[in-house]
Amino acid sequence: MIGAGMGAMAAAARLAVAGHRVAVYERTETYGGAVRRFERDGFGFDTGPGLLPLPAVYRDLFIKTGKEPLEACVELVQVDPSARHVFADGTEVSLPNASRAGVVAALDEALGAGTGDRWGDFLVRAREAWDRTRRPLLEEPLWPNWQVLAEREPYPSVPHKRLLRTRRAGTLAEVGAWELRDPRLIALLESHALAYGLDPSVTPASAAVLPYLEHAFGTWYVRGGIRELARAVYERCVARKVEFHFGAEVTGVVEKDGRATGVELADGTVAEADTVVGGGPWRLSDLVPGRELYRAEEVEPSAEGMSRGRVVVCLALRGARETGAEHRTVVHAPDRQAESDAFGVGEPPAQPTVRIDRPDDPALRPDDAHESLVLTATVPSQTLYDWTAPGAADAFADRMVTVAERAVPGLRERTLWREVRTPVDTQRETGAEGGGVPAPALAAAHGTLLHPSNSTRIPGLFTVGGWSHPGGGLAHAGMSGALVAGLIVEGPEFRGSQ
Repeated sequence: MIGAGMGAMAAAARLAVAGHRVAVYERTETYGGAVRRFERDGFGFDTGPGLLPLPAVYRDLFIKTGKEPLEACVELVQVDPSARHVFADGTEVSLPNASRAGVVAALDEALGAGTGDRWGDFLVRAREAWDRTRRPLLEEPLWPNWQVLAEREPYPSVPHKRLLRTRRAGTLAEVGAWELRDPRLIALLESHALAYGLDPSVTPASAAVLPYLEHAFGTWYVRGGIRELARAVYERCVARKVEFHFGAEVTGVVEKDGRATGVELADGTVAEADTVVGGGPWRLSDLVPGRELYRAEEVEPSAEGMSRGRVVVCLALRGARETGAEHRTVVHAPDRQAESDAFGVGEPPAQPTVRIDRPDDPALRPDDAHESLVLTATVPSQTLYDWTAPGAADAFADRMVTVAERAVPGLRERTLWREVRTPVDTQRETGAEGGGVPAPALAAAHGTLLHPSNSTRIPGLFTVGGWSHPGGGLAHAGMSGALVAGLIVEGPEFRGSQ
């Protein structure tokens, strides 16, 4: 196993239970991939994902790999409200977790009569898109005839009449403009795509499943931070006798008779294996020079460096967290179009949409007279913008704090110190070129948002994690591990979980 990201560890635990001897070679000194924690002076911060969607994926992992269920290994807390949204015009709404009726009522009260029903009707259509794509995009290996997913739009958009023509929405932006209409509802919709680095103007309407997932399955926090989930998965692997080798960089895949038979490490040693599982296909191709991992008619790896990244600002604050403060707040950009246009030229937006995570968790603060708070914004990767330029990171962090103060006044005065992390840090920790963050697989859009199959043209060589099928995100990484384990244990006839 090359790398100890969440997808790789999910596969490793399952393979070990199936009777395989599994060794993991990780070039850094720890596990978890992008699921990291920064600690200093008694403060702790999640620097990757802050919340867990679809916890059933990891519940299934723990059920299939041992006697102790997930809840025996970590404490899961359902976040309610799921998020507070602060819009450009100053209006605000806090959305209840996993309650359609509650969300409809909250939107009607905050944004005006009728807005809740429009959002509720949209969620009904989004559920249909989810039902149509759930299995092929999450639970099954990528279909050989993947073009069916690429060409067919699963979102049942409302016909839109303009002059003498009737059209259906093909992009998420069109869904918002034609079906939701209210600019605040549009911002709410588009923020789910932006969180994954997706441009709503070109992202297919099928991305409607992203807000639906939050609505249908809720958002969850792991007490102690999401890093605790990575710890629990790592410890499950160790309990199943998975061997971890940290500080061990893989520099090549060894082949014999056209089959992957091991890996070569930076120190020149070779570890033999019957099967090799690697991380991102883009990087894995460098380990098999001169070989093609995929046929021309298959989904090919996208350039990691062209994906958007994230800037994360960790704020150590003096003063107690106020009672009743929301766990997550999204402060929407005052000009959505300007934010989107900035990405097109590889520039960070002047006034970004900022996600604020402020968990009420004693494990992440030195005492109750202090608070740890994390700001996150979507930005161009290091490939597209030089985050190492003098002052670049700090200047953008200042803009993020300014935006966040619309929702949490007085942040600057309360700040003891801050840590700014850019796509450069993401690249160092995950190996992703430019520090890009993978998006989840989505149907339609001619397959541009599908990810390569977990199987490759080289027998015995597989890929796992966010850059492979079914794409990025904590839940998707866990499902990627399940698919790879199934393909290795059952062979090409494996058709996914039942």
